[in-house]
Amino acid sequence: MTDADRLEIAAQAIDLHKTYGKGAAEVRALDGVTLDLYAGQFTAIMGPSGSGKSTLMHCLAALDKPTSGEVIVGGRKLGKLRDRRLTALRRDKIGFVFQAFNLVPTLTAQENILLPLSLARKKPEREWFDRVIDTVDLRSRLKHKPSELSGGQQQRVACARALVSRPDIVFADEPTGNLDSTSAAQVLDFLRHSVDDLGQTIVMVSHDPVAASYCDRVVFLADGRIVDELATPSREEILAHMSDLQSRAMGLAPIGEGA
Repeated sequence: MTDADRLEIAAQAIDLHKTYGKGAAEVRALDGVTLDLYAGQFTAIMGPSGSGKSTLMHCLAALDKPTSGEVIVGGRKLGKLRDRRLTALRRDKIGFVFQAFNLVPTLTAQENILLPLSLARKKPEREWFDRVIDTVDLRSRLKHKPSELSGGQQQRVACARALVSRPDIVFADEPTGNLDSTSAAQVLDFLRHSVDDLGQTIVMVSHDPVAASYCDRVVFLADGRIVDELATPSREEILAHMSDLQSRAMGLAPIGEGA
């Protein structure tokens, strides 16, 4: 039995295809992607621009529908869910963190964090809320509004908001893209701790080798297909893989080949 056989699957993509347009204008964003995402892991999805990584995440997160294939989250086949149940699943089982913080400017940090529960008319679990707040290290800033917080603090509020409902899985789309290196490191430390200390499952789309080096696993896409993956990779290993994929996308041989 392999390590993968012993891991619980949080989400699956099964032979996913996604096309836009028709005829000569057709764009194949996903071309038969099959992927298991494991519970309690921090996974990065990487690839050159246009590789399909954001499309894959949007399909996995029930933000978009594949042209064909199946997405399963928490044992539920998304393609078989009606709109009402799909909305409930996105609200209750899936967390989202985006490059733009998407905070409500008139609400305090605490009110922003609790907003998903308020909209669902649910009360927060006090013990869980306290664990998330302590992990995000923003207890002293809970009464501040977004304009009174740094970019890194705002993104940590957004991360806490994604976790407070205890979702099965959190999807993060370039969560450090708008941050300086110090703030990015704080956010990535928080995401890493939320996996290690809170048992969260996180899937992150990123182009940044430093961000991806915080992950347990990195999956590489090119031309809408999975072409490789690395376990507990270093920044240098990720950078080498990305350079190779970029060279292929530009029709160039990787460095050291073809000499």
